[in-house]
Amino acid sequence: MASQKQARAASGSRTGQGQGGQGQGGQGARNQGARDQGSRGQAGGRPQDSRSRSGNSQNGKPQNGRGPGNRGQGSGPGNRPGAGRGGASAQTRARIQAAEPLAADRSQAAPYAPTWLRWTTLVLSLAGLGVSIYLTIAHYSSSSILVCSDKGLVNCAKVTTSPESMVFGVFPVAVLGLAFYVFMVAVNTPWAWRLKLPLLWWARLGSAVVGIGFVLYLVYVEVIQIGNICLWCTSVHVITFLLFALLVFAASMGTPAKASRAR
Repeated sequence: MASQKQARAASGSRTGQGQGGQGQGGQGARNQGARDQGSRGQAGGRPQDSRSRSGNSQNGKPQNGRGPGNRGQGSGPGNRPGAGRGGASAQTRARIQAAEPLAADRSQAAPYAPTWLRWTTLVLSLAGLGVSIYLTIAHYSSSSILVCSDKGLVNCAKVTTSPESMVFGVFPVAVLGLAFYVFMVAVNTPWAWRLKLPLLWWARLGSAVVGIGFVLYLVYVEVIQIGNICLWCTSVHVITFLLFALLVFAASMGTPAKASRAR
């Protein structure tokens, strides 16, 4: 009996030690699990820190063109596609608006009539002015100063002293021709051509039309009513016709405003 009690006591002590070992092993496992959870918490905390850092970087200064403050500016990699296109279109419009004044200045500087035409009209106007002055002097002094035949079909004295040489019996034809060519010289100078004023343009063309109409009337008077021709008067008629043709040609190129827009 005593031996059985000793055997039971020994087996109980061994069982207690085994249970204690198991308890210590379980506690160690629980401690190890706690350490694993702590390590997981630390490992899980790193992405949170990185996200917080990235959030701070977004709230702070934008990097590499990213962030809300960079919308609509340029075409950075972090911008929206629409915002990049909007910035590019705004730059294009700004360039076009900056180029428009330069184009306007160039169109204003470009003449709407060729240089040769402007100088030719000036030379013809000066020639007509010279002949008109000569005929005006002869009208108020004596027709004998005219270097022209006084017999036959060509008879300058008969034409310049006829009643038809006075318009309405008041205005000498020579004086009207002088006033006409004074105006034509003024409007056909290079400075007048550069002005490109629509009113001046129409006045130049209108004067040429009135002048050619008056020339046709004078030719009718000389040939039909008087029956003689004045060479000096005929030279003025030819000059007036050439001026009319050149100014009509210039008018066919368009008004100053249209010519400027075309260029």
